[in-house]
Amino acid sequence: MSCTMLNQIKGKLIVSCQALEDEPLHSDFIMGKMALAAARGGASAIRANSVVDIKAIKQEVSLPVIGILKRDYPGSDVYITATMGEVDELMAAAPEMIALDATCHQRPDGQTLAQMVTAIRARYPQLLLMADVATLEEARHADQLGFDCIGTTLHGYTAETQGHKLYDNDFAFLRSVLEAVKKPVIAEGNVNTPQMAARCLQLGAHAVVVGGAITRPQQITERFIETMGLSS
Repeated sequence: MSCTMLNQIKGKLIVSCQALEDEPLHSDFIMGKMALAAARGGASAIRANSVVDIKAIKQEVSLPVIGILKRDYPGSDVYITATMGEVDELMAAAPEMIALDATCHQRPDGQTLAQMVTAIRARYPQLLLMADVATLEEARHADQLGFDCIGTTLHGYTAETQGHKLYDNDFAFLRSVLEAVKKPVIAEGNVNTPQMAARCLQLGAHAVVVGGAITRPQQITERFIETMGLSS
């Protein structure tokens, strides 16, 4: 399996270009231009949600893409590339890597994470896989399952980790994951400043994903309003 992409992003910045349907910038055209701006700014790769956005992004930049497909399923808390169906859909856009929700929650199709990884390896042997985890136990499990890299993406976004931030206690969670696993660790989730991104690399993260702090002006504005003590 080629690890060219992992070598390409080592020690660098990945920019997440996403806008959900209820956000003002929701548009594959806009995400393509966001990715172009990120590429011109020095990004090493793009993380993107949905087939249409990835195709638009690939028309604008030659950077590798981490593809995801967010979809809500009744009765399941897993929503990032939750089933093999989402993987098959994403492969129509040919991302170099696909990220899966690798939390301990029940998957909507009843498959275990191990079964899904095995199925993906059989069908798409050259595809790189990223595990989006929230806890240390999930990171260890993903490492054992043979994911190509492990992301701290969901720390603070699950019921078990609610209220936590990646940067808490000088990135204590990131440091614990780095100590516990052998695969490259990608720092992602609430990396809100250049200083935070630099600190993640200093601690040993393979790469850093930044999304909202770069590509979501509504969230950026809200942070300014909150810090300034103004009412929105």
